This record gives sequence, C-alpha cells and structure tokens, in this order.
Amino acid sequence: MANRRLLVKRRKAVRNIRKITRTMQLIATARFQAAFNRATATKPYTEKLTELADDLSRAAGDVDHPLMREPEDVKRSCLVAISSMRGLCGGYNAGLLRGTVAHLNEQNESGIETDVTMVGKKGINYFKFLKRPMVEQITHLGDKPAFEDVEPIANALMERFIKGEIRSVYVSYVKFISAAKQKPVIVRILPLSQEDTKTETNESKASLDYEFSPAPKELLDELLPATIRARLFQCFTDAIVSEQISRMVAMKAATDASEDMIKLLTQQYNRARQTAITMELLDIVSGSNAIK
Repeated sequence: MANRRLLVKRRKAVRNIRKITRTMQLIATARFQAAFNRATATKPYTEKLTELADDLSRAAGDVDHPLMREPEDVKRSCLVAISSMRGLCGGYNAGLLRGTVAHLNEQNESGIETDVTMVGKKGINYFKFLKRPMVEQITHLGDKPAFEDVEPIANALMERFIKGEIRSVYVSYVKFISAAKQKPVIVRILPLSQEDTKTETNESKASLDYEFSPAPKELLDELLPATIRARLFQCFTDAIVSEQISRMVAMKAATDASEDMIKLLTQQYNRARQTAITMELLDIVSGSNAIK
C-alpha cells in the first residue's frame, strides 16, 4: 500500500511539472515568433546598408578611414559575448560559451589580450566560475533589446578602436539560420574591410560608378558607423531568436519526457494495485478453505 501511495505522489508531481513545461513551451513559442519578426524586419536594412558601404568603399578607391584600418602595434582586442538571461534553453549557452573560451585561448596564444564584454547572466556566472576577467557586464537588455540600447555599446567600441586602444572587435553569439538550425559563431565587426561588407546579394555584382557629393570620406564617416551599429544590433536580434527557439525545443522535450514518465508510473501503479487485489483474494480464499 505504501508503494502505491508513493507512485501516486510521484505521478502527481510529474503532472505538475508537465503543466509548467507545457506553459513555458507555449510562452517560448510566442516569444520566438515575435523575435523572429523583429529579426527578419531588421535584416534587409542591415544587408542593404552593408551592401551600400561595400559599393562606396570600392568605388571610392583607396580611402583611408579609421574604422577600416587595423593598428598593427596594438596587442589588445575586444569581444562581445551574447548569452541568455535565463536558463532552460538546452545547449544554447553551452555551445556559445565553449566557442567563446576557445577564441579567447587562441587570442592569448597569439599574444593578444582580449577585453570581454559579457551580455546575459548565464555568461556572467560562467565566467565568474572560471575566474575569467570581464571589463563590462550587461544585464539590462532583456528579451527585446531596442536599437537605442545597443547603440551606446557600438559607439563605445568604435571610440576605443579609433583611439587605438584595441585592434579589433569580435561578437560571439548564436546565429539563427533556420528553425531547425542555429550555430554559435564569432564574427569580426571591426575593423571593417571589403570582405566583411560583402553580402550574398553583392558578392558577384559588378562595380558601380558613383559621383560623390560630398567627398567619399565624409559619406563613409556617416555610413560606416551606421553599418557597425546595424550589424551589432542584428547580432543581438539573431541571438534572441536562437535563444527562444532553443528554449521552445527544450521545453517540448521536457514535456514529452514527462508524458512518458507519467505512462510508466501509471503502469507501475496498476501493477501494484493488481498485485494487492490478488493478495487480498488469496487471503479470502485461504480463509474460506480453512473454515471448511
């Protein structure tokens, strides 16, 4: 009897967990759709801005711009790692942080020190556990980072780069490729080069003739910083989409696992109940035979 009571309690607990995971799956699905719409809405603007920067930089010829020039004598770079604020999203943070640490080790072996700007509590806690230094910890962006929230980060990075404090800027995030595929990547956003500004739409496009007014450098002074801000913001929106779909998949797997566990516990309970009934019938029959 005690065994049956224990099985009933366990089955009730698993059912409560199933309700929670199913609710979290529905919430993640709604948030994924909203984040996906935001990411797809900003992507054409980012690609077109990057394409325009590539066209102008090629048409202008040898234009020496601070954002396109890598200081060779500087042995310090910066890395912006975008992790999640919450857990329960499968291997999202594990793959991201594993690649981030590998990149830092490669940079260190090359004699380059890296200043880490960590976004998200999970990445911050992981780096604290590893006792790795971080120059900045960002936890206020949430699930819907606005462009106004990301712009100061991009401006600070560009200011440090122009002053010659750092030689390059990388961003580590989980890139959203499709609903079935998300990939942790590390991309360089500074310094800009023609290879960095190429997109799928302009890789094979012929060079265009431009008549500049004002001068090419004045145009690039406005266009290149806008490109950096847009690309960094696109990294944040992609990361949010990947996080939500990872959480959606993880919660669906947890819900399916809880349903399987409920079936197993129900079978065990039925067997225990049948065994108890059989034992009671045997006792009744044995008592009846003893009276006779």
